Amino acid sequence: MGVLDGKVVLVTGAAGGIGKECALLAAREGAKVVVNDLGGAVAGNDEGSAGPAEATAAEIRAAGGEAVSNSDSVATLKAAEGMVKQAIDAFGGLHAIINPAGILRDYMLHRMNEADWDAVITVHLRGAFNVSRAAVEHFRNQGEGSFVHFTSTSGLIGNLGQTNYAAAKMGVVGLSRVLAMEGALKGVRSNIIAPFAWTRMIATIPVKDEASAQRVERMRSGMRADQVAQLAIALASPQSKDVTSQIFGARGNEIILFSQPRPVRTLARMEGWTPESILGHAFPAMQNDFTDIGASASVFPYDPI
Repeated sequence: MGVLDGKVVLVTGAAGGIGKECALLAAREGAKVVVNDLGGAVAGNDEGSAGPAEATAAEIRAAGGEAVSNSDSVATLKAAEGMVKQAIDAFGGLHAIINPAGILRDYMLHRMNEADWDAVITVHLRGAFNVSRAAVEHFRNQGEGSFVHFTSTSGLIGNLGQTNYAAAKMGVVGLSRVLAMEGALKGVRSNIIAPFAWTRMIATIPVKDEASAQRVERMRSGMRADQVAQLAIALASPQSKDVTSQIFGARGNEIILFSQPRPVRTLARMEGWTPESILGHAFPAMQNDFTDIGASASVFPYDPI
């Protein structure tokens, strides 16, 4: 018996990395799987190929599971609707979507062009909308459904050279939360994972010095995609029916629950504020509660467990 027995799961970006591990584990846990992947480069600047998604589906079938492949892009609503239809046509239903599909085009903002901004926003944020919109009415009508979206510490905390990626991933956080709120009375859940794992996307991180080389090696050896998949499958399972609207992290053998924005400090001035009083009173009073500008490595400075 698996935690997804009798369920149908769509996994995007499932030709490699986190997506592939999620698809393989979903099948081992009893799900019938629609394996989606465009089969393109990390930057998403080629036409892609049907081969990579089919390779994952074939691996599932060879192990005794049930899977079909899909090589369309999450970047269009029509394609996402086709994925949902394929799941229903092939397996008679759809119960969960795990959505790690993504691309990277890393540049400092002062060097980024519109095309690189738009491409990342389209795949990550528009893609999350597309797969959610394509399935949400089906989930609501059947009274059950789980979305497992993916964010990044690049958005939650910040990393240099990833303004497009960070903006998209924080947008997905907002989408997931409101999707969970709107679906609560209909059995529709949405959670989000910030993964720490060695994938081909992470492998594009430039290694400029010994410190960054050591950090990348720790990521490669200590934070695996299959560890992230364990959390994704648990969230997809109907056994997690009381878990929704949360932001989790998966880092090696750690599971992290992230805080969500809430007021930290409030100051009131009965006569109202002026720029001078804000500069002279409000900012100094709040300064000890300011969030520092450190990147994600400063928040997680220790080796993965």
